[in-house]
Amino acid sequence: MVLLEEHMLEFMSRSAEQTQRLGARLGTLLQAGDVICLQGPLGSGKTCLAQGIGRGWGAQQPLVSPSFVLVREYTRPEDEQKLFHVDLYRVSGAEEAWHLGVDDFLGSDFAVSIIEWAERAESLIPTEHLWIRLGFVESADLTRRHLWFSAQGPRHQDLLHRFRHLAFGA
Repeated sequence: MVLLEEHMLEFMSRSAEQTQRLGARLGTLLQAGDVICLQGPLGSGKTCLAQGIGRGWGAQQPLVSPSFVLVREYTRPEDEQKLFHVDLYRVSGAEEAWHLGVDDFLGSDFAVSIIEWAERAESLIPTEHLWIRLGFVESADLTRRHLWFSAQGPRHQDLLHRFRHLAFGA
């Protein structure tokens, strides 16, 4: 773990399982209104991280890639809160994403949003969000990934601070 600034964090995951565990820890902290933006090339671990987040959040079903349906909705048994898992890979831009209705739940007080390929509709992302960029690590072990976290706004800066403490004790 590398602490770049108070609102940033860099981490290297050594396996898909570690990426999912990291996501699960983040998921336990999420509240309605939180927006998690995932960016990275194909195969970099966005869906893997999202699956961990969903598990930690308490989704009743395992998260699956929404690549072809674009948006999947999940619930958990203890409350009325929803988790929306969005994949904008097949979307041409913010206008097309807007037509999908993502603005109906992004940052709302009833839902957590995880957005893969968030950079494709950046203008729709609320100013308060946690942006996670994933990338490949050049090594003989092809499972290693770099994760860069950047929190925007007080709410998500506090989320990143709590996540850092839960995941790394720092």
